[in-house]
Amino acid sequence: MNASKRALAAAVSTAALLVGLVACGGSDSSDSGSSSNSAAADQAGGDAQAAEGGAQAEDGGGDPVETPLTGEAKQKAEAAALAEFPGTVIKSEEDAENPGTYAVEIKKADGSEVEVYLDPKTYKVVKTKDEAGDDD
Repeated sequence: MNASKRALAAAVSTAALLVGLVACGGSDSSDSGSSSNSAAADQAGGDAQAAEGGAQAEDGGGDPVETPLTGEAKQKAEAAALAEFPGTVIKSEEDAENPGTYAVEIKKADGSEVEVYLDPKTYKVVKTKDEAGDDD
């Protein structure tokens, strides 16, 4: 019984140490163990946000992650966008910058790109954005 109490005490101590490291973001040293613990904690947090269904920012404050359109929504959104701006669809997704809209990025015949924002209920164009100055 004494050995099992020691094992339990060691496990609790280790768990407390890991929680402390994750809460503090690891150490400033170049110890790869703390970096991997921090990365694992970041991944777990990102998974939790994704499970909640919201768009999340990429690490480092980058652009929000947007969910690609699929199925009937993809077909209807792309058809509506192409009706307004003929060309080739580059991507179609739920837009995180304009919540509640779909975004379809199109490369037009002249080589320029436009992002078309659509109402997901009516598939009507609500906004467009010229992608010429965008460095995506």
